[in-house]
Amino acid sequence: MNFCSNCGAKLIQQIPADDNRLRHVCPQCEVIHYVNPKVVVGCLPIAGDQVLLCRRAIAPRIGSWTIPAGFMENGETMLDGALRETLEEAAAKVKDEALYRLFDIPHINQVYVFYRGNLDGDFGVGPESLESKLFSEADIPWSELAFPIVTDVLTEYFEDRKTGQYPIRVSTPSPLWAKQVGWKPNSKKTLDE
Repeated sequence: MNFCSNCGAKLIQQIPADDNRLRHVCPQCEVIHYVNPKVVVGCLPIAGDQVLLCRRAIAPRIGSWTIPAGFMENGETMLDGALRETLEEAAAKVKDEALYRLFDIPHINQVYVFYRGNLDGDFGVGPESLESKLFSEADIPWSELAFPIVTDVLTEYFEDRKTGQYPIRVSTPSPLWAKQVGWKPNSKKTLDE
């Protein structure tokens, strides 16, 4: 961010009064421009003992498998965003949705929120996917998953399925995780984008 969206003046970085972080501040109109974490939302569609995954058609990790997910949009709830992303990426609808997994990822300024839900009808391919496919646990291409978070969610889901208990988990992945996939802290893309 270089210029004030309020008056057009060049922004400076400084710590405002009663704050403790560098912010983009307009020296002319004194507006503080906050840069906050991005929220990524997704849904794990379930059909019996199978889950629906998408093969990525976009960078990063083109050709790898992932859970339908992407950036939450203004004006929508987390669930609305997760359902929209599932429809956009896998042409799929889900029902009986439940909050399932949260990842706080401060080293890349993102928060990931995943739901699980039952696949409601057919599925297909959206513009960001090469294909969509149902997988049983034994058939998941584990070595072709796009990101460690996808592996974590799927592993936990299949373990939870054995007990019928689906606790909501919250964790913070190691910064090494982002380095493993070549991620940079100031990237504007999400790891699941």
